[in-house]
Amino acid sequence: MTPTLPQMLWVVRHGQSAGNVARDAAEANGLHVIDIPTRDIDVPLSDLGRRQSQSLGHWFGSLPLQERPQVLLCSPYVRARQTAQLLLDSGGITQAVRLRMDERLREKEFGILDRLTHLGITRKYPELSEQRGHVGKFYFRPPGGESWCDVILRLRSLLEMVTREYAGQRVLVVAHQVIVNCMRYLVEQMDEATILGIDRLGDVPNCSVTSYRTVGDDDGNDQPRHVLDLVNFLAPLLEEGTPVTYEPDMPVAPSP
Repeated sequence: MTPTLPQMLWVVRHGQSAGNVARDAAEANGLHVIDIPTRDIDVPLSDLGRRQSQSLGHWFGSLPLQERPQVLLCSPYVRARQTAQLLLDSGGITQAVRLRMDERLREKEFGILDRLTHLGITRKYPELSEQRGHVGKFYFRPPGGESWCDVILRLRSLLEMVTREYAGQRVLVVAHQVIVNCMRYLVEQMDEATILGIDRLGDVPNCSVTSYRTVGDDDGNDQPRHVLDLVNFLAPLLEEGTPVTYEPDMPVAPSP
C-alpha cells in the first residue's frame, strides 16, 4: 500500500515559558496586566522549561533509530523554537531530523486581550467577557485576535501539507497548548463539545507528548487512519525527576 499519512505524528507543547511564570505571578497578586515586556512571539523558555525540553529530548534520542522523528515542524515563537532545538541537541538527533518553521503553528492570537489577566479582562472589557461566556471559547474571537475555529482553519492547511509532503514519515510537531487541542480536534474528528470537554479537564502540560500511529490493512482494503497512541505523556520528565508544569498560556478569560 502506498502511504498516504505520516507513519507517526507526535504533537508536543513547548516547555514552561517566562510568560507562564509571569502570568502565575500576576494572577497571584491580583494584577490586571501580565508583566512581560516583549512581544508574545519573543517570550523565551524559563530555566525549568529548558530542563523539560532536554528531558524530552533524551527520550526521543533513546528511541530505536527506525522510530525516531524524521521531520520536526515548529511554531516560529521563540519558546517553541528553543524547545525544538534543545530537544534535538539533547537527543543527539539534530543531523537526522529536518527542522522546518511554520507560521500556521503559531500561538492563538489574543488581540486586545493580550497580556491581560482574568481580572484585567473582566474589569477592562466586561462586555467582551460576557460575550465570550455566552458564545464560548470555540467560536469567540476577541477584536484583533482569533477563535479556536480560526486556529483550526489554518491547521487544516498544515495537515494537508503534512499528508502531501511527509506521507509514510515520522513527524514531530512542537507548538502551543491551543495547537495541541486543535490538532486533536482535527485528527480525532471531534466536535465542539468533545474538545471543550477535554479542555475543561485541565491544561496541556509543558513538554507533554500526544501521538498517533497510522494503521491500515496491508492488502489495501482498509483506508489508512491515525490511531491515538499517547495523550499528554509525561514519563520522559518524570523519569528524570524534572518538575511537571500545567500553566495555561496567557491570557486567561472566564470559562464558558
